[in-house]
Amino acid sequence: MSKNKKGNLETCVEARLSPEWFETILCSLNDGVFCVDENWKITCFNQAAATITGVPRKQAIGMPCREVFRTNICERACALRFTMETGKPLVNLMVSITNSKGEKKPVSISTALLRDKQGEIVGGVETFRDLSLVEQLRNLLEAPSSFKDIISKSPKMRRIFDLIPVIAESDSTVLITGESGTGKDLLAKAIHKTSSRGDGPYITINCAALPDTLLESELFGYKAGAFTNAIRDKPGRFTLAQGGTIYLDEIGDIPASIQVKLLKVIQDKVFSPLGGVEEIKADVRIVAATNRILDQLVEEGRFRTDLYYRIKVISLDLPPLRERTEDIPLLVDHFVARFVTMKSKDIAGVSPKVLQILLNHHYPGNIRELENIIEHAFVLCPGGMITVKHLPENMQRKDTSTPDEELKRVDQYERELILTALRKNHWNRTRAAQELGIHKTTLFRKIQKFGIALPMKDGRSRE
Repeated sequence: MSKNKKGNLETCVEARLSPEWFETILCSLNDGVFCVDENWKITCFNQAAATITGVPRKQAIGMPCREVFRTNICERACALRFTMETGKPLVNLMVSITNSKGEKKPVSISTALLRDKQGEIVGGVETFRDLSLVEQLRNLLEAPSSFKDIISKSPKMRRIFDLIPVIAESDSTVLITGESGTGKDLLAKAIHKTSSRGDGPYITINCAALPDTLLESELFGYKAGAFTNAIRDKPGRFTLAQGGTIYLDEIGDIPASIQVKLLKVIQDKVFSPLGGVEEIKADVRIVAATNRILDQLVEEGRFRTDLYYRIKVISLDLPPLRERTEDIPLLVDHFVARFVTMKSKDIAGVSPKVLQILLNHHYPGNIRELENIIEHAFVLCPGGMITVKHLPENMQRKDTSTPDEELKRVDQYERELILTALRKNHWNRTRAAQELGIHKTTLFRKIQKFGIALPMKDGRSRE
């Protein structure tokens, strides 16, 4: 290389290392970048950082980083502090920030040490990427199957989802069966909202929560003078539900005397308040539910056969949570998001170890029990990630596995779910992905990850 050319190159390098050139590079990046000194004061702040955080560059310079780049881990697990204290960089850590408008945004952050020419540490640098658009697309592509307020991607539940619009078109009586805590009330409300009565009243009553004498007056109402202290007319639940739907929860606990009156409402569409002489027309759709086995109650003579068949015109049986474990991660995310809103806590989610414990639990109390577990953890967790120590004590005792064993079990569980969906759909990956509630590219990556061998022909060839 000639001396002249060498001199020109050195001049060019010096120009590129100048503050102006460095500023040009920073401002051309789409990722946010900021640097801090040893006192955590911001020393540089590019335009992308200003756009994502909503804080102007001039205002950010000199401020403590936690007052500008406000993440859900700043107070307890600062990523930049970790790097500056250990010397270890972090790459693509998923967190959320709160911008100047108070809006939460998902971002991925990476950290590194900042050294001078002598190699001495003079601060730290953090880059971050706005994942808002990615999150929106992922929610669209991988959204769990749901109907109204019911969340599920279980094949059993999705068959029920398919039936709800058809059932809602009629005025036939519906019987919903299932264990306590499976969401029978949500299904009843979904039927009401989807029906032509959706704008009408939705009245509920727990038939097991009231004594016999009070239950009758609550259902049908009473006239003044019907009994002592009945000084004025009181409308019953059937009157309040006119033009809408009445939900009779725990109908298996209704006493025999009221079963007769309920049968008359269903057969003749009329009822009489206590102490009344005139019949009232019942313009009401009845949805009943029970966790009891009504067939057995009929055999024992504790539930009328004719009433049983009148309320069982349409029957829906909700599976227990232990038979739809693929819904547990979805429900956990749903409850965490709901409690974040209700309790204003920065909880990012549950740790892999916690998820494994939740997947292995039997859930005698079903979805309601899972919700209570998450709420318990929410109360104890100060912020960040819910860990095993935040679970109820009986759940903590189930944590006997090593991290490697847990990850292996989670992978095995996920592999079995994918295989089941592929076989069911004759290896058609598009339909299998739809059933699993994920995008087909995500499914393809997981097939490769788990080494699942695909047949030469899939469901598309079959068709």
